Amino acid sequence: MNQKVVLAFSGGLDTSFCVPYLINKRNLEVHTVVVNTGGFSDEELKRIEERSNTLGAASHTTIDAVNDYYERGIRYLIFGNVLKNNTYPLSVSSERFFQALSVLEHVKKIGAEYVAHGSTGAGNDQVRFDLVFEVLAPEVKIIAPIRELGLSRQEEIDYLKSNGFDFSWEKSKYSINQGLWGTSVGGVETLKSSGILPEEAYPSQVSDYGVERIKIGFEKGEPVSLNGEKMLPVNVIRTLHKWASRFGIGRDVHVGDTIIGTKGRVAFEAPAPLILVKAHHLLEKHVLTKQQLYWKDQLSNWYGQLMHEAQYLEPVMRNIETFLNDTQQFVTGEVDVELRPYHFSVLACSTDYDLMNPVFGEYGEVNKSFTGQDVIGFTKVISNPLKIYYKIHE
Repeated sequence: MNQKVVLAFSGGLDTSFCVPYLINKRNLEVHTVVVNTGGFSDEELKRIEERSNTLGAASHTTIDAVNDYYERGIRYLIFGNVLKNNTYPLSVSSERFFQALSVLEHVKKIGAEYVAHGSTGAGNDQVRFDLVFEVLAPEVKIIAPIRELGLSRQEEIDYLKSNGFDFSWEKSKYSINQGLWGTSVGGVETLKSSGILPEEAYPSQVSDYGVERIKIGFEKGEPVSLNGEKMLPVNVIRTLHKWASRFGIGRDVHVGDTIIGTKGRVAFEAPAPLILVKAHHLLEKHVLTKQQLYWKDQLSNWYGQLMHEAQYLEPVMRNIETFLNDTQQFVTGEVDVELRPYHFSVLACSTDYDLMNPVFGEYGEVNKSFTGQDVIGFTKVISNPLKIYYKIHE
């Protein structure tokens, strides 16, 4: 009886190559699995299953991990207002780890001795995938044929043809990875520092050139409504994406350091994440104290960095999540957002927990809890250390 291997399968060229290779060259019984974290439609999932069957896999399984991805990942990215390098909402990098965890569960379920994926040896995803098994299932052997063989796209196509699989492979120069928290776009232009992606490279094209105002409702930090209509957070994200993408909102290019030590450049389209992070941040400015905001910035930045670099299993991540959860108890209210072509503005908010309370005064107009004379004395006190310093060092 052949040993079993579970292949994390997307239906693309790299993972399609892996199926006959693992059967013919490694003499393994291949079981494919696709983990949906919001990037596949029902039609796409059906086509992926059909391709798996055509390639000769012993079985194919689809796992819906959208809610798990939100509960254990996205909600903390919102709580932390996480934008890596002040730009990237971790659209794709945050979902890979949860996909790998779901693959691990499937490996254990069918009792496979091996796990395989189609990553090359040049990117971050191979580390994110491998690390899950290195830590949680070191007895399961990892196979990555594209990485091990160093194959070109044409060599993969030639191998498939030689084994009787002459599919129609699109020759698009753009690699698009789509998920609930946004879409990454890689291509010829992103391989160099000066390249600029053309309009048609982005998945969503502009169809609305007007102006639209919307209200986003939050309860304890989580997005729960749009224009007063209650929704599950996942549906808020999906609906907001649909509304904002028609304006071409959420496009940018992220430049950062990869896990393996090189610089990387990738374009992305993430209208819902960018709007939600900025709207949530505005609400927090009104309900959290100065010190809460400061320390949230420090810890959230580390949280995003660790998430990006495949360190989700690091215990400090749970510690930071405990802190983030505690800061959200009063982050409840509505935020007004204006949508325009290629742009959005976070306008204002309303909340029962607003610390910008007129009972204590109005900034620049009037103080109601102290007098101008109090300020004079206050200034003398806080300036005293500096007066001492400059007197000594004059």
